[in-house]
Amino acid sequence: MEQATRISITVETTVPVSPALAWAYWTEPKHITQWNQASDDWHTPRAENDLRAGGKFSSRMESKDGKYGFDFGGVYDAVEPHHLLASTLGDGRKVRVTFESVASGTRIVETFDTESENSVELQRQGWQAILDSYRRYVEKQ
Repeated sequence: MEQATRISITVETTVPVSPALAWAYWTEPKHITQWNQASDDWHTPRAENDLRAGGKFSSRMESKDGKYGFDFGGVYDAVEPHHLLASTLGDGRKVRVTFESVASGTRIVETFDTESENSVELQRQGWQAILDSYRRYVEKQ
């Protein structure tokens, strides 16, 4: 799908921690491997994160039964600690994540370009499910 025809989707959540803690839970591989899945039958056995503009990130996402798996990654375009992550995925799609201090903690807003293999609604549901998994993980810390 060409960039001009891509749709951007936004998902969001609020977590009851400071932007500094929300950032750490979002960016540190030891945390990413604990929350980065859309459902309980998937997991992320490894994650790497070079947290700087031009740095690469990757996560290995696999079904727990070992039948399916894929690598998800890209390169950071901008890194503003505790505030913004902007990146380009391996297939050229753009992702932007912001961390905003609010009365109840930190509001995280993630906007991403769609891909062409899955429906827009399925992508929205999947990315929101991962964000919800992140929120549940943070709430347990």
